Amino acid sequence: MSKMKNVGTTTPVPSETEVAGRVEALLGRMSLAEKVGQLTQIGGADFIPGPKPEDVIRSGGAGSVLWLNDTKKFNALQKIAVEESPSKIPLLFALDVIHGYRTIFPVPLAMASSWDPAVAEKAQTVAAKEARAAGLHWTFGPMLDIARDARWGRIVEGAGEDPFLGAAMAAAQVRGFQGPYPGAPDHMIACAKHFAGYGAADGGRDYDPVYLSEAQLRNVYFPPFQAAVKAGVGTFMSAYMDLNNVPASGNRWLLHDILRGEWGFQGFVVSDAFAVINLVIQGFARDGRDAAFRALSAGLNMDMASNTYLQNLAGLVKDGTLKEADLDAAVRPILALKVRMGLFEQPYVDEELLDQIVALPEHRQASRLAAQRSMVLLRNENGLLPLAKNLKNVAVIGPLADSKEATEGSWMVFGHQPAAVTVLEGIRAKLPNTRIEYAAGPEIRRDFPSPFDDFDPSKKKPAQTAEAAEAAFQSAVATARGADLVIMVLGETDVMAGEAASRGSLDLPGRQEELLRAVVALGKPVVLVLLNGRPLSINWAAEHVPAILEAWEPGTEGGHAVADILFGDSNPGGKLPVTFPRNGNHAPMYYARTLTHQPEDHPMYRSRYWDNLASPLYPFGFGLSYTTFSISNL
Repeated sequence: MSKMKNVGTTTPVPSETEVAGRVEALLGRMSLAEKVGQLTQIGGADFIPGPKPEDVIRSGGAGSVLWLNDTKKFNALQKIAVEESPSKIPLLFALDVIHGYRTIFPVPLAMASSWDPAVAEKAQTVAAKEARAAGLHWTFGPMLDIARDARWGRIVEGAGEDPFLGAAMAAAQVRGFQGPYPGAPDHMIACAKHFAGYGAADGGRDYDPVYLSEAQLRNVYFPPFQAAVKAGVGTFMSAYMDLNNVPASGNRWLLHDILRGEWGFQGFVVSDAFAVINLVIQGFARDGRDAAFRALSAGLNMDMASNTYLQNLAGLVKDGTLKEADLDAAVRPILALKVRMGLFEQPYVDEELLDQIVALPEHRQASRLAAQRSMVLLRNENGLLPLAKNLKNVAVIGPLADSKEATEGSWMVFGHQPAAVTVLEGIRAKLPNTRIEYAAGPEIRRDFPSPFDDFDPSKKKPAQTAEAAEAAFQSAVATARGADLVIMVLGETDVMAGEAASRGSLDLPGRQEELLRAVVALGKPVVLVLLNGRPLSINWAAEHVPAILEAWEPGTEGGHAVADILFGDSNPGGKLPVTFPRNGNHAPMYYARTLTHQPEDHPMYRSRYWDNLASPLYPFGFGLSYTTFSISNL
């Protein structure tokens, strides 16, 4: 028996032999229906149609609950599971904790810019501690998809285009989420997603098919996932899309032959939301019954949200299409994880613990440091940065300058927090004796709304009228005209990158470039701060704006971190983990391309494009600092 302890209990962590014995004892007393229930994840939120979660759990029809973020509700549902369900098996509560729970860290693409796995590991350690204190056991992260097409919205969730960097960040995040072993105190179970190839979607369009050779998969797209397995990740999530005409959620080669056969993965695989029933939409299965059969046979243990397993697996066993032993094999790793986490001994969470955890000042300090380490200095002509702190009159301009949403970024599981520090707030705190004027300029928004707007009523406000937008534009220019120096904060809102947030263009949305040009034309010194979740085509700015800082979506302490860098209290050291194309038509663009025919810089061969340069705007690995170097006596 190990001397390690599980969170919230003095029960030692059981050995693997003990885990196996307890799992077999549980299986021996479970009904067929209960086994199917353990393979079913249901939604716990009020907006989910269908039977009430309480009723499903009471019958033993669920092994896990997602789309719920309420500590009291966690305990209430868990009480039903362990006291009223037939076999008294506790639930796993799961949610997408991607880059923080209450204390928000930079988005994963930003943290990859630090090129320091310790930054990502610390971020996910804090995230896990806060989320576990809230009652969550399992996060749907990290996302490990290599992404080389900047149009793809979910590029924001990964580590960029390089498999070596991606693998290092993958292992670090698994260690951060899970700690030294599954079930470690103050940690949660990680989930490596989306297996595999999701980041290579056709045209960067989310959920579209993927066509990759086995060599590409093994050399580029598999390494981060294999690194996660080596780091001990507890779960995997299958991808939505077709991989070479076979849906990933029904792909036995991926989920069985590679993941379990070659890599020796011992955990379990969950589908993405509704992906099992989507096998019918994809033409891979005839109906829900066939979809359940194909997914389970491929090696997919748990059905997320579609209830396809719940409605069909028992019947497939009863008519002999599946063996009950097939279900037992799928259930074992789920039960084993619950045993390792100590949920049978301590299924509940202290409802007062979260408020104590989120008040820890070291969490905010860690977020601030991560943001500093993640920012990339793209341009600094004539040493404009760092700025002096004795400036008399500064204008802060742009629709994102005072946006807590854009500062914290996409995938906010708890909702955007009042405690988040915007760039405007960070600059004001840094320069208490300076006159700082602010103007937002015209608002920016998606052409088509995000499907996630339904979860946040504040996103559904009416669009700004053309007259109001023009007035805001002129007000911003006037504000800049009266300043000695202008800091412009431009980029993308939080819903412009992430899931269901792909783009055809990589230009600054809305009238932002027009506003930038108008301000630069005033002849004032201008600093451009970018808040965004993907590479942007800022060709004009790269030639005409003297200082550009890529701040990404920097998290709770983002405003302070931006000010730290702009005013010299922190030296920017981030390097791009992705290539910045000159426009969306250049995507996908990445550094690891095999040279063919004549090099692009050959004086007689401009053969890639005839209408623009084929070189990137900023290459992979680019990043400046305030440090100067002198090399002599070579």
